[in-house]
Amino acid sequence: MRTESTHSSAILKYYLYRLSDSVGFIWPVFTLFLLWNDLSYTQIGTLSAVSAVLVVVFELPTGYIADRIGRRNTLATGMAAMSLSLAGFVVADTFRAFVALYIVWSLSMALHHGTDDAWLYATLRTTADEEAFTRVKGRGGAVSQLGSAVTMIAGGFLYVAHPVYPFVASALLNACGVVVVLSMPRNSQFDGKTASTTRPRQSLRILRTQFLRPPLRSFVSFVALFFGVVAAADSYIQPIVVDVFAGLSVGGPASMTAMPEEATLGFVYAGFAVVAATASYHADTVGDWVGEHVALASVPTVVAGVLVFPALVPAAALPVFFVMKGGEALAKPLVGQYLNDRAAETERATVLSAASMSYAVVRAPLKPLAGVVADVSTPITAVAALGVTFVASAGLLFVITTPVESSADTTYQVPAED
Repeated sequence: MRTESTHSSAILKYYLYRLSDSVGFIWPVFTLFLLWNDLSYTQIGTLSAVSAVLVVVFELPTGYIADRIGRRNTLATGMAAMSLSLAGFVVADTFRAFVALYIVWSLSMALHHGTDDAWLYATLRTTADEEAFTRVKGRGGAVSQLGSAVTMIAGGFLYVAHPVYPFVASALLNACGVVVVLSMPRNSQFDGKTASTTRPRQSLRILRTQFLRPPLRSFVSFVALFFGVVAAADSYIQPIVVDVFAGLSVGGPASMTAMPEEATLGFVYAGFAVVAATASYHADTVGDWVGEHVALASVPTVVAGVLVFPALVPAAALPVFFVMKGGEALAKPLVGQYLNDRAAETERATVLSAASMSYAVVRAPLKPLAGVVADVSTPITAVAALGVTFVASAGLLFVITTPVESSADTTYQVPAED
């Protein structure tokens, strides 16, 4: 009974962590805020590239640190770094200052990537319930998205009051998250019972044996391209949606333009969050219904395919973005389960951080390349090009290999020292 109570308490605290680990206050207006600070689109794109590169640089060492000093402490440090970065946006007013803040932000992202998944999987494993990972992570994602829906709406109105107010609110929320994380239980291997013995050289060897050979090599390539395409397309949601609303308001009632643009975007992003929450919540059900491998192969392909539609019918952009957000949220818990099932316990954070590092490697060039297309044509054309790129690349992968296996081989041995 005590074990069951402890288990339930840990899961509740995980949900509270997901609720506090949010930038919902700032996300619908983030690009507008950077423009308000007189940054150009080129500078904004450069910041995204800097972030992606730094995440790659930080991922492996932070994954190793998490496996050595404890996942809970690593998560708390990441939350504190995020709060510090968000607070810095309140006073920053130069490009160099924003670069410095992006460095801290990237460190926070690297500390989070893979670490929370590794903590959750290990916590569930203590009760022989690791198969519940997809369900719990999916519901945690739903909690995060629903919380973000509320903060996104509030963020739009806060921005109207003053552009820095959303950043103040977001910094305070993440600071509360530090307290929540420190109340979470430590994983057993960090209580002195089964401490990780993985050394830096072994970590590199793990990555070489896990990621440079099938089956994970092709799988990580597949999902990295998908997440990269979604991240790049996400950059154009605000200008495309504004243009769509402008077209709909022409000749329409005056009430359509009564609400400030920033507040309208808050409601749109809140809608994205609700759809994503629903998809994340039911990820386990979808995986059981159609099979994990079928869902992992089909969801990214469908999402990429619909990205072409706005180039044909611009008014379709908004529903297409809803599909994109829902598909991404549905895929994340399934990808996490797939990778966790193929990682050894004490190296799990290292492996998952390496996967996130791979995502950043793909995202870094995709964003500026899509920006070039958007500059010479339109943002809608850039989004369509991203969809075509994924479908063509994924098709080639499926021709030459099998990116997603139908059954998990969870047997893993740490390579011996040379």
